[in-house]
Amino acid sequence: FETFGDRFADWPVTIEVVSRLRTDGDVNAVAERLANGQVDIAIGTHRLLGKAFKFKDLGLVVIDEEHRFGVRQKEQLKNLRAEVDVLALTATPIPRTLNLSLSGIRDLSIIATPPARRLSIKTFVMQKRRSVIAEAIARELARGGQVFYVHNEVQSIERAADEAAELAPQARIGIGHGQMPKRKLGEVMADFYHRRINVLVCTTIIENGIDIPNANTMVIERADKFGLAQLHQLRGRVGRSHRQAYAYLMTPHPKAMTGDAVKRLEAVQAAGELGIGFTLATHDLEIRGAGELLGDDQSGQIATIGFSLYMEMLERAVAAIKAGKTPNLDAPLPTSHDVNLHVPALIPDDYLPDVHARLIMYKRIANAREQEELDELKIEMIDRFGLLPDPVRNLFRTTAIKLTASALGIDRIDIGSAGGRIEFAADTTVAPFTIVKLVQRDPDTFRYRDSDARAGNRLIVRRGMPHPDTRFQFIEALVEDLGSTAETPDSTERLELASR
Repeated sequence: FETFGDRFADWPVTIEVVSRLRTDGDVNAVAERLANGQVDIAIGTHRLLGKAFKFKDLGLVVIDEEHRFGVRQKEQLKNLRAEVDVLALTATPIPRTLNLSLSGIRDLSIIATPPARRLSIKTFVMQKRRSVIAEAIARELARGGQVFYVHNEVQSIERAADEAAELAPQARIGIGHGQMPKRKLGEVMADFYHRRINVLVCTTIIENGIDIPNANTMVIERADKFGLAQLHQLRGRVGRSHRQAYAYLMTPHPKAMTGDAVKRLEAVQAAGELGIGFTLATHDLEIRGAGELLGDDQSGQIATIGFSLYMEMLERAVAAIKAGKTPNLDAPLPTSHDVNLHVPALIPDDYLPDVHARLIMYKRIANAREQEELDELKIEMIDRFGLLPDPVRNLFRTTAIKLTASALGIDRIDIGSAGGRIEFAADTTVAPFTIVKLVQRDPDTFRYRDSDARAGNRLIVRRGMPHPDTRFQFIEALVEDLGSTAETPDSTERLELASR
């Protein structure tokens, strides 16, 4: 609220705040002014969702720290006005929200560029040692900074504050937790914000909504009891200026921690770069599952079939809905389209030595849906790695043929130096008359049956093509010819290749 007030100080904008720190009388007054349209920006907790609050002309809802809200609360925010714009902000999106974005149901923007001069937070995971805590606090206070000391047990927080006072006698210590009276908690937070207190012993109440650039050291006791996203959020309370920030995650003896806790702490320590929250959220999505798109569960379900298959099924359903069709849930999953011209079609390791980078490029090439995407990938690879060797050019030509073949309903193309076969799907869009004309025009090259005289949906090709480029040119011309007279997808005719 104070940040908004500072930034809009020179604008004719009325800003109000609703929180537990305000009296009921103040909150009721704000609600009345909101209903009359006398407030331009209202900042508050989920209390704004209460029946007492009516908005005269609501246009934008910004949900900060979106992962702290439940599904029903977020749907309530959307229902405030039928055409309201909703912007959700979070460093670690919950699996359901991330899945909605990755599947195209919601728009997604990633802010990957940190503010100018912002430094990544140095994170240390270690057994609790009083000498380390004392030195960390002393170093921060010596440079005029402030310290968060997180102790997440209200019953013993006074004892933790006494211990901090012993370790740093020069510190001005305050205590903050959610069970304190409103007024007292407000006074403590205001004192810390205005630097009258320089060490705040607190619970996770500071996890969200705290922006104090001068606080750049955090000590977290019993860090093994926190979740992955929670540790990342807590750590994000420091390092909000150009100063180097430090986070000390104190743990008991390794034997006293669970295996999952050790893995969480290792992940947080390794993920120290700026903007790493999205990566942690992606791991969370794969571990916990994507949840229900239309239900209340915000995680789960994905483990039963695997992440890749789940996303493929969801992508098909979303594409059908966007096209104005009803998704066919009983339809089998699409078969993979195979094009094999018996030529090297790969990314050589001497062209791109990094295995991880090679796998990423393979994935991007395989996921291309249009020729324009392939052309852009070609340009990118030439720009990054140099001119394309023959195997890479073969890979791009093979993928381009596969794109055209899949659109025509061709399941498999297998052509070698002496010929091969082309297999059609049951719902191919290739017109039967096109095949008939093809065979009649060149019966020495094409026929309807394979060698054991079994009728089927295959077009047999008999032609010697020892040079790879000849094979590519032949198949590219053939596929283009088959596509020139393709039927519309809803045609009732189907290609039945049989002996005539």
